[in-house]
Amino acid sequence: MRKYLVYLFGSFFFTSFAQQADTLVLDFKEYMGYVKKFHPVAKQAALTIDVGQANLMKARGGFDPKIEADYERKVFKSEEYWDRLNATFKIPTWYGIELKGNFEQSEGTNINPDEEFPVNGLYSAGVSVSVAQGLWINDRMATLKQAKLFREQTKADRDLLVNQILFDASTTYFEWLQAYLDAKVFDNFLTNAEVRFQGIRTSALAGDIAAIDTVEAKIAVQDRALSLEQARVRLVNKSLELSNFLWLGDNIPVELQPNIIPDIDLEGDIDTTLEILGKPLDSFTIENHPKLRSLGYKVDGLLVEKRLKANKLLPKIDLEYNFLTDTPELISSFQTEQYKGGVNFQFPLFLRKERGDLKLAKLKLQDAQLDLDFTEIEIRNKIFAIYNELESFQSQNQLIFDIVDNYSALLIAEERKFSFGESSLFLINSREIKLIEAKLKQNSVQNKYYSTKAKLFNSLAINPENL
Repeated sequence: MRKYLVYLFGSFFFTSFAQQADTLVLDFKEYMGYVKKFHPVAKQAALTIDVGQANLMKARGGFDPKIEADYERKVFKSEEYWDRLNATFKIPTWYGIELKGNFEQSEGTNINPDEEFPVNGLYSAGVSVSVAQGLWINDRMATLKQAKLFREQTKADRDLLVNQILFDASTTYFEWLQAYLDAKVFDNFLTNAEVRFQGIRTSALAGDIAAIDTVEAKIAVQDRALSLEQARVRLVNKSLELSNFLWLGDNIPVELQPNIIPDIDLEGDIDTTLEILGKPLDSFTIENHPKLRSLGYKVDGLLVEKRLKANKLLPKIDLEYNFLTDTPELISSFQTEQYKGGVNFQFPLFLRKERGDLKLAKLKLQDAQLDLDFTEIEIRNKIFAIYNELESFQSQNQLIFDIVDNYSALLIAEERKFSFGESSLFLINSREIKLIEAKLKQNSVQNKYYSTKAKLFNSLAINPENL
């Protein structure tokens, strides 16, 4: 099964071939595209949108019409004490107004006088209004507003989660690339050391040079072989780390095989894949940053909560008025002279609970606003710093390329002098060690440059649309 999955993975992902016929190149853009599409964390990020929609649906349920029915009957020693039915249909509205229709019917020998209704029952239709607390904002309104804000917040949070997993995937790819290039460096220089050893050994057997030179040449071969083995272990480990991001549909993990290599010429692909191509320092808009949008929606939600808590300081005054009739089929039977009304008034004397809730809501709002202000400055300064790093790494890359070229020239010159008998194997090894160090540093600087591009992508919190 594993071999089949690896084959399938290769046939879909790896379209470019290296020089060896059995080597496949893992393209950076295809790799990132499948991370975004199939990685479990990316799928979890999409679930946040569903959570927001579910919360919004739940909040809208507070405005659903309701049917209530209350029925009870009492019979004792063959005597019917009462038989009561009270059915109500309610329609909540946006403000503190509720429309209501009601039907009441009761009979029996022991019912209260105020429950004596017409034979066919009594119908009522009316409205209840909150004229102080709950008129402009109430629990239902606040919950719905906050649910709408939360839905928008989940969209911003989704972008942040997707961006983070793509950032982690990209830096892992760059580390894998560096490990591959380092191993390639040691592999090349091991080949050079082996060729040099064979040449020196032949010359020593012919008596042209001292036999002790073969020992030094052999040590160089062994040292390069040791470094190559260490580099291969690191490459294997980085390949395993990269495999953590490789998934197919139906949550099937894929293991990276040894014949899969990274794309060594991907500088242009990074910018287009991460969608940071052509973004100068003054091009980004900090207000549209997903992190700031998420915090902004959080602040807006807490502002709604503060308004609700402030509204709780008002007295609770509910007015209710209902038309009464026993012939609901006749519209004219609903007359103002036949009604049932009432007033409900509540007001705590000290308001300690309400004032405490309002103070807590204000403190939460203040804390969230401070967090928003700090995060905005932090993101802005981080982006400025990354642009400075990118500018510096462009110069560093050019310098390290020149250094490698110069060390290569020195090694070639030293080998030519050795062929004329004007140098020593010690000097050649010294020049070669310096060249190896320069090439490894070149790979390191390149990796830091690529990683800084990924940091820019992460700091801007981009959710690529073309992956």
